[in-house]
Amino acid sequence: MIVDLNMGGVFIPGLVVLALIALFATLAIMRFCNATGISRLFEYRPLVEIATFLMIYGLLMLYLPLVGSIS
Repeated sequence: MIVDLNMGGVFIPGLVVLALIALFATLAIMRFCNATGISRLFEYRPLVEIATFLMIYGLLMLYLPLVGSIS
């Protein structure tokens, strides 16, 4: 079960926290691809960014029960 994150009395849904983690990881990976020139191999870059985000988000959701709770 994905629990809520309590920050100063404000509850943030766990899936939103995972989405933010996946977003920052996607930004880091795409920045690395731009710096190394790998992004020139992509035909349609926005599609690659969305696919990368979804893969990271899916992996985080898959392995969340192994890690435990977010809070």
